[in-house]
Amino acid sequence: MELSQMTQNLPSLPTIRPGRHRILVVDDDRHIREVIRFALQKAGFRVAEAGDGRRALDICRTDAPDLVILDILMPEMDGTDVCRELRAAATTASVPIVFLTSKSDEIDRILGLELGGDDYVTKPFSPRELVARVKAVLRRVVGSVADQQTVIECGPLRLDPDRFEATWRGREIPLTVTEFGLLRTLMQRPGRVFTRDELMDGAYNDLTIVSDRTINSHVKRLRRKLAAHGGEPIETVHGVGYRLRADLSGD
Repeated sequence: MELSQMTQNLPSLPTIRPGRHRILVVDDDRHIREVIRFALQKAGFRVAEAGDGRRALDICRTDAPDLVILDILMPEMDGTDVCRELRAAATTASVPIVFLTSKSDEIDRILGLELGGDDYVTKPFSPRELVARVKAVLRRVVGSVADQQTVIECGPLRLDPDRFEATWRGREIPLTVTEFGLLRTLMQRPGRVFTRDELMDGAYNDLTIVSDRTINSHVKRLRRKLAAHGGEPIETVHGVGYRLRADLSGD
């Protein structure tokens, strides 16, 4: 499909402070980058581009963007490797990532989420849907502060939404936007079992529809990060969902 055909019917999308948010688009297909750039700029975003993973990492190291749209299948260095690198670096560990995947690549989508992706859009995609997903993820960044500015403490676990910071026994745990939303939801009611739908509502407060497997992937990664810092506060209630241990104060 030509660029003009994909973009001529784009609706007027409300902007989020034009020029404030900078989005990095990473895809080896120049045509796809053009389509995405046009849609994002129409919505008021600033856009940077990279045609391969290594160039994307160079851009992020120099000036981390507010969000990365990242294709999974790229030559030389694919999107999952780029995601690993971004999540391993302190300056980019919390940068939101929206993956672009093929519909048939479910394994890649799940792997991307387990590595720290915040959302994904399947190809072929609607430019309008992609922009909506970008806005939704960015709203979660802002909403994590606006919705709950009070510091939450559960034993050694502390969450400071105003600083977008989570710590276990004083050691900071780098979290993605989605992981932060999940942990905040669990910490608001220690001991209460949250279904996957309830966790989805808490982490995706923008009506985004995600699968149970997607939530499982995010929880699995959140648990891994907590365990790396010496904490295992999240319990699985089989057939129902997840809860934060109510006895954390004794840890």
